[in-house]
Amino acid sequence: MTIQTHKRTCSLCEATCGIEIEFNSATEEILSIKGDKSDPFSRGYICPKATALQDLQNDPDRLRTPLKKTASGWQEISWPQALNEAAEGFRRIQAEHGRDAVGSYLGNPNVHNYGNMIFGPLLLKQLGSKNKFSATSVDQLPHHMASLHMFGHQLQIPVPDIDRTDFLIVMGGNPLASNGSLMTAPDIKNRLKAIRERGGKILVIDPRRSETAGVADEHWFIRPGQDVLLLLSLLYVFIHELSAQLPALPEYIDSADLAGLCAAYAPENTAARSGIEAAQVRALAAQWLQAKSAVCYGRMGVSVQQYGGLCQWLINVLNIVSGNFDRTGGAMFTSPAVDIVGITAAQGGRGHFDRYRSRVRNLPEFGGELPVAVLAEEILTPGKGQIRAMLTVAGNPLLSTPNTRQLERAFESLDFMVSVDYFLNETSRHADLILPPCGPLERDHYDVIFNALAVRNVAKYSTALFKPKAGVLQDWQILLQLTKRLNRGDLKKRLTNRLTWAVMGWLKPEGVLNKMLKSGKTGLDLNALKKQPEGIDLGALQPVMPKRLFTRDKRLNLTPDVYLNALAQVASELQQPLTADGEFLLIGRRHIRSNNSWLHNSKRLVKGKSRCTLMLNPVDAERLGIADGVSVRVRSRVAELEVVAEVTDELMPGVVSIPHGWGHNVPGIRLTQAQEVAGVNTNDLTDDQLLDGLTGNAALNGVPVQLQAIA
Repeated sequence: MTIQTHKRTCSLCEATCGIEIEFNSATEEILSIKGDKSDPFSRGYICPKATALQDLQNDPDRLRTPLKKTASGWQEISWPQALNEAAEGFRRIQAEHGRDAVGSYLGNPNVHNYGNMIFGPLLLKQLGSKNKFSATSVDQLPHHMASLHMFGHQLQIPVPDIDRTDFLIVMGGNPLASNGSLMTAPDIKNRLKAIRERGGKILVIDPRRSETAGVADEHWFIRPGQDVLLLLSLLYVFIHELSAQLPALPEYIDSADLAGLCAAYAPENTAARSGIEAAQVRALAAQWLQAKSAVCYGRMGVSVQQYGGLCQWLINVLNIVSGNFDRTGGAMFTSPAVDIVGITAAQGGRGHFDRYRSRVRNLPEFGGELPVAVLAEEILTPGKGQIRAMLTVAGNPLLSTPNTRQLERAFESLDFMVSVDYFLNETSRHADLILPPCGPLERDHYDVIFNALAVRNVAKYSTALFKPKAGVLQDWQILLQLTKRLNRGDLKKRLTNRLTWAVMGWLKPEGVLNKMLKSGKTGLDLNALKKQPEGIDLGALQPVMPKRLFTRDKRLNLTPDVYLNALAQVASELQQPLTADGEFLLIGRRHIRSNNSWLHNSKRLVKGKSRCTLMLNPVDAERLGIADGVSVRVRSRVAELEVVAEVTDELMPGVVSIPHGWGHNVPGIRLTQAQEVAGVNTNDLTDDQLLDGLTGNAALNGVPVQLQAIA
């Protein structure tokens, strides 16, 4: 038996942990997966998800051959037939109904696959449809919106310098479960521990006392969706009460009247609604300004809500006004080996907003995508531009997006659908063709996006552990072959496209990556990275402003008009009741042994007690006669479902929680283990009409629901 060790990056979440895989090179049997102690970034840490790479590689439910839906069931077909029929189907729909009749949805795994990031845009451009959707608008759109309007590029997202900060404020985030999100921070537990060991402090503000709150110095409950009021009150205290302690704004920053925009939000005016007492707000503001360095990090809880866009903007404003922007221990920017922000900016790809709108609800696009909350209505509503066919790539919107029962009706009505996915799951079961790529250990890996969001500058390239079996294609090969088959237009355009694709196909993703590395300022290329498979430490984050502003006038606009206009709605909302009588506010949650909707087929991850439960506070449970472990009927405007109760004081009164990504109890899917631990789909309850009016991001938190115990 020939035992070898392979070093690579775990590609299952944003943490980019280094792993060592011991395997038998003769049989390609994986013997163990453990943390790589020589990785300078993750330092030997891994979470349980890393071991699931072995399950994913060997999963008998994972598809290896294209499938075609027939009257008698799924039929395995050849790649040429599958690719030809996919292209012919899209051409037929567009010839009859127009280019916008084909919609697309890209899931989160695409950004963990740099080949998809390079070749996916070519396919979408060839389709030419405005009806593009992705997981961005159920996850992180408010971050991109703030970055575009303030810093001039939708990917120029500030990162908390947690390795050097003295005061970390976490709002609506649970990095101990997520390993960091839009903050690439492997070994997060020890990084948080180090803050306290050097005399710093961590404050968590969240409707749930999460795992991260358990290692913090302090935790405050806040009512779901009311974070915007706390942020405005903090700004009020900064500007109206502690202005003498504020540093002067840097010369490159322009600002409207901060005192005026927050004048109505004294802490006394917001306490009853947010649940944060006025004295607490003032104490936090004072401590923030007194700390040697401080940074506020807001994530899912403040993004996927009605005021997500305002929240992420205000977090930036507070970090800037307090003097904790672009400086050690504050909110900083990376200088990655592959400068994806600089590369896309040079190509005119800074991002854009409201260039066109959705057909039915008139919601604005962002970065060429429409909010996924409108996907179902764009399929179900007749008329010019109606979506009649879909392409999904590494995405499961039937579990991941709001009001999924409506979306299921929409997908059932499609004339044609293709899924690039290696599972027959809740979404791909609606497809006419499923095109499965190779597994993540059968392709090379480089984190183009997550290195640009890391708490430290690093670079690491991983070769493929195994070669794909004969007849198995990589993701980028599937996307490129579809693009070639869809080629059309005048002769000159066809020839230009063919030349571009020929060059891209010859370079392959690693050739394009090498060119991107060489265009950077680190002096690295692919050969240098291959010589250090454990990765290279490029140093701590450094101040980069104002050189890294991508705005047209090279200035930072602290108060863009789009946010000032949106504030008017907040003032009117203060007069409205939070909930009707008998209603609770539903929030999500995540677990370190889970990852969105696609790791529940790993037995080693989902074993143990059920984690898909309805958490509720003991006071609420007693009032409603709900005991721990009983079934509860949960009803929202759009649906109802039954779920087992978990009574816990982790939740503040009036709030309930169901985790995201479960509900694998749909007939016809091929996910054996997942169906055994099916759970329920919380997005049956979330509402496609409830979203952040500013950005279009889905409001998956703060959904009004009613509870009823089931005898």
